[in-house]
Amino acid sequence: MSVLSGKKILLGISGGIAAYKTATLVRLFIKAGAHVQVIMTPASKDFITPLTLSTLSKNAVYSSFYDESTDNEKWNSHVEFGLWADLMIIAPATANTLSKMANGICDNLLIATYLSAKCPVYFAPAMDLDMYIHPSTLESFSKLQQYGNTMIPAESGELASGLSGEGRMSEPEHIIAFIEADLESRLPLKGKKILITAGPTYEAIDPVRFIGNHSSGKMGFDIAQSAANLGASVLLVTGPTHFTIESNLVKVIRVVSAQEMYEACHLYFDDVDVVIAAAAVADYRPKNVASHKIKKNTAEYKIELEKTIDILASLGEIKKNQLLIGFALETENEIENAKLKIQKKNLDLIVLNSLQDKGAGFGKLTNKITFIDKNFVVEPMELKSKEAVADDILNKVIAHFYA
Repeated sequence: MSVLSGKKILLGISGGIAAYKTATLVRLFIKAGAHVQVIMTPASKDFITPLTLSTLSKNAVYSSFYDESTDNEKWNSHVEFGLWADLMIIAPATANTLSKMANGICDNLLIATYLSAKCPVYFAPAMDLDMYIHPSTLESFSKLQQYGNTMIPAESGELASGLSGEGRMSEPEHIIAFIEADLESRLPLKGKKILITAGPTYEAIDPVRFIGNHSSGKMGFDIAQSAANLGASVLLVTGPTHFTIESNLVKVIRVVSAQEMYEACHLYFDDVDVVIAAAAVADYRPKNVASHKIKKNTAEYKIELEKTIDILASLGEIKKNQLLIGFALETENEIENAKLKIQKKNLDLIVLNSLQDKGAGFGKLTNKITFIDKNFVVEPMELKSKEAVADDILNKVIAHFYA
């Protein structure tokens, strides 16, 4: 999965011949999973039509502050565009547009949106070679980078003038690769390895029956996705679940029993920086597993159980510098029971769920948690989507490394 997946991207197009390449650029952003909103300068429409870009982006294309073609003159708010975007890319960025950006000359919708943008801004210059090295253009480059914008350098090659040299807009594939690499380098968990457990475990009674629980695995999968979005390399050890995850930063290891989960966790533990144990591991398993399906021959049938290995406690005993985060699902004396688990299992943080809280627990799209750290600082959180809870948990991880 691309780091651009889910990102809201404003693509600003100014009036240069390289504007024809933006059809490919929009298509590549969409392919990467991004949402694209195109804003054009009036001059850029001489090089590529709004209809082409609207069709590819699946959004209306804007180039003026209001639509003069209808009686219903709707204001196109540059402020709303600037607040909407996660990223803004201006490509091609002509010498004229760069000078306006650098000096705040706000005479069109694109420049007004740029000046209103709260997000990171990238610009890809495109012009003839003499214009590219002109002192005024070089001053625009310098000013814009001082303002915090990121320049995607032009490439050398044949130019529209017939000359050959520097000034050719970076190819769409190169622009995508540049932005992805730049975003990845800034991710707060880049270089960190995180082991996450998810889902239930199934403890066999016979070849067709098992002891299990109602955990869906969604919370663990959401944590894995959030960690990957922040740049971490993730090992996701999951019990039986229908969830999948698409990310080249997440390695999924599927297990069934508590013993298999224990073995997988210990195999990778020494090599990770963080463990987040979100799995609902069975506390007990049948002491003897029947080799054949048990027949319904008697009115009663007794199964002798034995304790499974406490995975989290076993990791707490051998941890070195790892950040160890556990989950606790309680129905009574929630805070005190969670504090005892922190001590017994040598945890740095516990995420407490109470079945007394509406919207929390297994099989739901929401969760209501309370953070308790190893110093017993208690931080209750509001009811949120599990995706938002996952982000909150990863924010605790970030705070640990950058405190």
